[in-house]
Amino acid sequence: MAKRKPMRTDIAWSTTDTITVKGLDVCKDILGKVSLGDMAFLEMTDRLPSPRESVVFNAIAVCLVEHGLTPSALVTRLTIAGAPEAMQAAVGAGLCGLGSVFVGSMEDAARLLQKAMPQPDPSADIQALAVALVDREVAAGRSIPGIGHHMHKPVDPRAPALFQVAADNGFSGPYVALMNAVAAEAGRRLGKNLPVNATGAIAAIASELRLPWEIVRGIGVMARAIGLVAHVLEELRNPLAREMKTMVEDMATAHFRTAPGAH
Repeated sequence: MAKRKPMRTDIAWSTTDTITVKGLDVCKDILGKVSLGDMAFLEMTDRLPSPRESVVFNAIAVCLVEHGLTPSALVTRLTIAGAPEAMQAAVGAGLCGLGSVFVGSMEDAARLLQKAMPQPDPSADIQALAVALVDREVAAGRSIPGIGHHMHKPVDPRAPALFQVAADNGFSGPYVALMNAVAAEAGRRLGKNLPVNATGAIAAIASELRLPWEIVRGIGVMARAIGLVAHVLEELRNPLAREMKTMVEDMATAHFRTAPGAH
């Protein structure tokens, strides 16, 4: 029989009278002392953030909590309308839609940045890296994540605000420069105004915080869960889902009612 890999986790463990998370006692070291954002940073990096890291990480997380009646919010509302006893199902349904188009694009942008520059290098030729990145993506027919926005034009106001928070706290380094250079080069190549959007800014700043690209989407997942809980509460108090369902059904089937011979 093949030898099995020993099973082990270093995230959390409990005894009869203690709970330990990442080496810290929950009751003595965490409760009343560590914010939700700082707790997330601890879970993702194995340490509590410095004061400046805390400001920056919390800013990018807070930015992702809410953006109105997005597809994820609509799915959550429709799900809670059908299963009002299952908030977790409604929030989970909404989170399932955080992919390459909505919210999850920060993962793709972070991956491109970190593949282009595996380690932050202040001496790197940022322009050359940006040109090579854009050349490759354009040649492959792929959209470049983290730039442009269907609603916020000509600028996504969240991006400069996030970059300012990062700069004020010492996290405006080569990844931020590369993200801005990619946006400028892509705009030049494609003949469009394609400024960095919120997910592009978050991808760059998360890379400055040395978060691996594979978990960057996780910031959006945990942050948006908070917003979706609010949509559940509003849906229970002031329902929209049934009205949306009726409106969509009426619009989608109107041609049957107006066709010649329709009854």
